Amino acid sequence: MDKSKQPFRKSKRSFRRRLPPIGSGDRIDYRNMSLIGRFISEQGKILSRRVNRLTLKQQRLITIAIKQARILSPLPFLNNEKQFERTESLPRITGTRTIKK
Repeated sequence: MDKSKQPFRKSKRSFRRRLPPIGSGDRIDYRNMSLIGRFISEQGKILSRRVNRLTLKQQRLITIAIKQARILSPLPFLNNEKQFERTESLPRITGTRTIKK
């Protein structure tokens, strides 16, 4: 059989299975800040399920825990560090108003 007529075959590469980001002993809770912090971006956004490599149920629980932590205030709604840096660098213009008659 010619090489051109052979059926397409996928190469058999061995791949290392990634470890799940949440272990069996980890509790998904709003008080577990070390666990919750892994699933939030630098801007304070909740990362997607594809990025986190979580199951649907785990992603739902993580989302609920993050929202509870934001409401109860151990976790801020926004990461304001960059916002403060921008406002400090802008000069403030103050002047007296002149009234024309």
